[in-house]
Amino acid sequence: MNPTSDFGLSTIGQIFVNAHDLERAVEFYRDQLGMKYLFSAPPNMAFFDCGGINLLLGLASKPEFDHPSSIIYFNVDDLQQAFQTLSSRGVQFEEEPNFVANLGACDLWLAFFRDSEDNILALMSKVAH
Repeated sequence: MNPTSDFGLSTIGQIFVNAHDLERAVEFYRDQLGMKYLFSAPPNMAFFDCGGINLLLGLASKPEFDHPSSIIYFNVDDLQQAFQTLSSRGVQFEEEPNFVANLGACDLWLAFFRDSEDNILALMSKVAH
Protein backbone atom coordinates (compact mmCIF):
# COMPACT_ATOMS: atom_id res chain seq x y z
CA MET A 1 0.00 0.00 0.00
CA ASN A 2 1.24 3.44 -0.87
CA PRO A 3 1.75 5.39 2.41
CA THR A 4 0.48 8.59 0.78
CA SER A 5 -2.88 6.96 -0.06
CA ASP A 6 -3.76 6.87 3.66
CA PHE A 7 -2.97 10.53 4.16
CA GLY A 8 -5.84 12.93 4.78
CA LEU A 9 -6.20 16.26 6.53
CA SER A 10 -8.23 16.00 9.71
CA THR A 11 -7.07 18.26 12.52
CA ILE A 12 -7.19 22.05 12.44
CA GLY A 13 -4.33 23.65 14.33
CA GLN A 14 -5.01 27.31 13.69
CA ILE A 15 -7.52 29.58 11.97
CA PHE A 16 -6.55 33.01 10.64
CA VAL A 17 -9.08 35.83 10.82
CA ASN A 18 -8.22 38.97 8.91
CA ALA A 19 -8.20 42.24 10.84
CA HIS A 20 -7.67 45.82 9.73
CA ASP A 21 -7.34 47.27 13.25
CA LEU A 22 -5.66 44.65 15.43
CA GLU A 23 -6.21 46.44 18.74
CA ARG A 24 -9.93 46.84 18.02
CA ALA A 25 -10.18 43.18 16.96
CA VAL A 26 -8.40 41.96 20.12
CA GLU A 27 -10.78 43.98 22.29
CA PHE A 28 -13.79 42.54 20.43
CA TYR A 29 -12.73 38.89 20.66
CA ARG A 30 -11.43 39.18 24.25
CA ASP A 31 -13.98 41.55 25.81
CA GLN A 32 -17.18 41.10 23.81
CA LEU A 33 -16.91 37.43 22.82
CA GLY A 34 -15.10 36.48 26.04
CA MET A 35 -12.52 34.35 24.25
CA LYS A 36 -9.32 33.30 26.02
CA TYR A 37 -6.55 35.66 24.91
CA LEU A 38 -3.19 33.88 24.70
CA PHE A 39 -0.61 36.41 23.50
CA SER A 40 0.30 38.96 20.84
CA ALA A 41 3.21 38.90 18.42
CA PRO A 42 3.60 42.59 17.57
CA PRO A 43 3.02 44.33 15.35
CA ASN A 44 0.45 42.27 13.45
CA MET A 45 -0.71 39.09 15.24
CA ALA A 46 -2.76 38.14 18.31
CA PHE A 47 -3.67 34.61 19.40
CA PHE A 48 -6.71 33.19 21.18
CA ASP A 49 -7.58 29.68 22.36
CA CYS A 50 -10.69 28.04 20.90
CA GLY A 51 -10.84 24.74 22.73
CA GLY A 52 -7.33 23.72 21.67
CA ILE A 53 -7.39 25.38 18.25
CA ASN A 54 -5.55 28.67 17.90
CA LEU A 55 -7.47 31.59 16.47
CA LEU A 56 -5.00 34.04 14.97
CA LEU A 57 -6.16 37.61 14.44
CA GLY A 58 -3.80 39.31 12.07
CA LEU A 59 -3.13 41.96 9.52
CA ALA A 60 -2.88 40.60 5.98
CA SER A 61 0.74 40.12 4.93
CA LYS A 62 -0.12 40.40 1.23
CA PRO A 63 -2.96 42.12 -0.65
CA GLU A 64 -4.40 38.78 -1.78
CA PHE A 65 -4.93 37.80 1.88
CA ASP A 66 -6.89 40.99 2.65
CA HIS A 67 -10.46 39.65 2.40
CA PRO A 68 -13.24 38.61 4.78
CA SER A 69 -12.60 35.37 6.60
CA SER A 70 -14.57 32.15 6.19
CA ILE A 71 -17.49 31.82 8.57
CA ILE A 72 -16.41 30.30 11.88
CA TYR A 73 -19.21 28.47 13.71
CA PHE A 74 -18.82 28.44 17.49
CA ASN A 75 -20.59 25.59 19.32
CA VAL A 76 -22.69 26.74 22.28
CA ASP A 77 -24.90 24.68 24.58
CA ASP A 78 -27.60 27.31 25.05
CA LEU A 79 -27.99 29.47 21.96
CA GLN A 80 -30.56 31.84 23.46
CA GLN A 81 -28.37 32.50 26.50
CA ALA A 82 -25.27 33.03 24.33
CA PHE A 83 -27.25 35.36 22.07
CA GLN A 84 -28.47 37.43 25.04
CA THR A 85 -25.01 37.58 26.66
CA LEU A 86 -23.22 38.65 23.49
CA SER A 87 -25.98 41.11 22.56
CA SER A 88 -25.62 42.72 26.00
CA ARG A 89 -21.89 43.16 25.24
CA GLY A 90 -22.70 45.05 22.07
CA VAL A 91 -22.31 42.25 19.53
CA GLN A 92 -24.42 43.06 16.47
CA PHE A 93 -26.35 40.04 15.19
CA GLU A 94 -27.54 39.77 11.59
CA GLU A 95 -30.68 38.01 12.82
CA GLU A 96 -32.09 36.37 15.94
CA PRO A 97 -31.31 32.68 16.57
CA ASN A 98 -33.26 30.52 14.15
CA PHE A 99 -34.08 26.89 13.48
CA VAL A 100 -32.19 25.51 10.48
CA ALA A 101 -32.80 21.76 10.31
CA ASN A 102 -34.09 18.68 12.10
CA LEU A 103 -31.10 16.34 12.29
CA GLY A 104 -33.09 13.42 13.67
CA ALA A 105 -31.89 13.26 17.27
CA CYS A 106 -31.58 17.03 17.52
CA ASP A 107 -32.42 20.34 15.87
CA LEU A 108 -29.76 22.64 14.46
CA TRP A 109 -30.05 26.32 15.42
CA LEU A 110 -27.82 29.17 14.17
CA ALA A 111 -27.31 32.87 14.82
CA PHE A 112 -24.99 35.01 12.66
CA PHE A 113 -23.12 38.12 13.76
CA ARG A 114 -20.27 40.37 12.63
CA ASP A 115 -17.00 40.99 14.39
CA SER A 116 -15.33 44.39 14.71
CA GLU A 117 -13.62 43.85 11.33
CA ASP A 118 -16.91 43.07 9.51
CA ASN A 119 -16.25 39.30 9.24
CA ILE A 120 -19.34 37.10 9.64
CA LEU A 121 -19.24 34.60 12.50
CA ALA A 122 -21.93 32.27 13.84
CA LEU A 123 -23.21 30.59 16.96
CA MET A 124 -24.33 27.00 16.46
CA SER A 125 -26.35 24.81 18.81
CA LYS A 126 -27.67 21.29 18.44
CA VAL A 127 -30.78 21.02 20.61
CA ALA A 128 -31.89 17.52 21.62
CA HIS A 129 -35.56 16.65 21.13
